[in-house]
Amino acid sequence: MLYFILSGGNMENLEKTVEVLNDLVKINNDRIAGYKKAIDNLSEIDADLRKLFNRLMIQSEELKAELQEHLGGWDGKSDSKTTLPGRIYRLWMDFKVIFAVNDRKALLEACEYGEDAAQKAYRAAEQEPDILPTSRALITNQKVKLLASHDLIKELRDEEKTEA
Repeated sequence: MLYFILSGGNMENLEKTVEVLNDLVKINNDRIAGYKKAIDNLSEIDADLRKLFNRLMIQSEELKAELQEHLGGWDGKSDSKTTLPGRIYRLWMDFKVIFAVNDRKALLEACEYGEDAAQKAYRAAEQEPDILPTSRALITNQKVKLLASHDLIKELRDEEKTEA
């Protein structure tokens, strides 16, 4: 906190930064919960997706830890909750799975939907005018990592479309 004050920051910027970073913690919580749900809906023959989804859950746990560490530097409290859109996404995934049992394409489409939501949240956070520069750099770095995951899910989904 002292470093923040000495570097010319104001309390409004700090509060906005904490709010934005907490939203990203929630997005990563959503992503973790979404991939857990996806794993629960996998058949035994989808070991490749199980491995990928586990890796993406670990990625979100790491991103969340980075955000929490960043927040901890200013005594910011991180949030362990999820977002309303994330809960809606997981309910939508349940609905899709009911009608698409053992449908890899449908599951990958649901995951891509979640990845799109994460990208949208990170873009909005990155463009927020009142956040600290160090936080914006962290957000940009994480957005790039998530974009690679998004593109991988999209590529797998597209492969399923051509095989179907």
